[in-house]
Amino acid sequence: MEFEEESNSLEVEEEETQLGLPESATRPPSGTKTSLLKSYTYATSLPTSLEPDQECILGVDEAGRGPVLGPMVYGICYCPLSEKDELADLGFADSKTLNEQERDGLLDVIMSRQDLIGWSVRVLSPMDISNSMLRRTKYNLNALAHDTTIQLIRETLAAGVNLKEVYVDTVGPPESYQRKLEGLFPTIPTIVVAKKADSKYPIVSAASICAKVTRDDVLRHWIFAEKGADDTVSREFGSGYPSDPKTVAWLKKNMDPIFGYPNIVRFSWATCKTLLETSGKPVSWPDDDTSREQPRITALFDGSSSDDKKMKQYSTYVCKGAPRPKPQLMQDMALRSVTDF
Repeated sequence: MEFEEESNSLEVEEEETQLGLPESATRPPSGTKTSLLKSYTYATSLPTSLEPDQECILGVDEAGRGPVLGPMVYGICYCPLSEKDELADLGFADSKTLNEQERDGLLDVIMSRQDLIGWSVRVLSPMDISNSMLRRTKYNLNALAHDTTIQLIRETLAAGVNLKEVYVDTVGPPESYQRKLEGLFPTIPTIVVAKKADSKYPIVSAASICAKVTRDDVLRHWIFAEKGADDTVSREFGSGYPSDPKTVAWLKKNMDPIFGYPNIVRFSWATCKTLLETSGKPVSWPDDDTSREQPRITALFDGSSSDDKKMKQYSTYVCKGAPRPKPQLMQDMALRSVTDF
């Protein structure tokens, strides 16, 4: 079983964001007011000025790829192709180069221009990220990122948006990723996958704002699913990166030696695995007793067979002259049937 941790987790992608900061002036509608146990998508309505079949440009970016805490959020932003210069004039820039107040202000701009801009985000819960990465078959974070991008583009097309240009901040080699998207979306004439696309294309910068502000809001207002955790677990997470001493200190302090971590943690990260191995309590789970000889399946149907005695041991058939015998598992574990509720 593979535990993954992003090799780029040391990059200064979100290092300035300390998750205990005061609340933003405006909470984005893409946040959540319930425990984040399942991934979800938030999407706005189509821009009010968008005409049927009007050609559009779309950008894709993400936030929260490397942290060990919280969701990874993918965002898209789109507008009429003829208005892309107007969008550029709104002052969008890579969210990593902006402070919190500037990002919040730009999202306010996006939300105020419902005539021009449409956007959506896919919020991937820590639990879904971990479950995906710990599958028996290989499914890493790159594959999850690709599939999320593909899902958001497909949903936008299904909503009736006539996409003619798509720009994506790359995950993995840009050349192969671009070929993959071109094969999946042959009706989109221009698809560009590039490194640092969020600093090259304003439409991608706008998408990065939607993703980043949403992720920060979800973390800042995190609701623990574990009973009582809201009152006992500190929210001084640090930046959430495994390289952040504040984050590591939080992980050590809030680890249950038997049950591990609350659901805010991506338990598939190597950081968690190491801490559990070094500081957790070993737990032994009894294996099924495979040494006991099992009856042939035919013994359950043929009472005249030589396995008739074994059939009675395992069967739960009720005959007129005898009560239903307990299944062998219940006998082995001294379990009793519950008859009164």
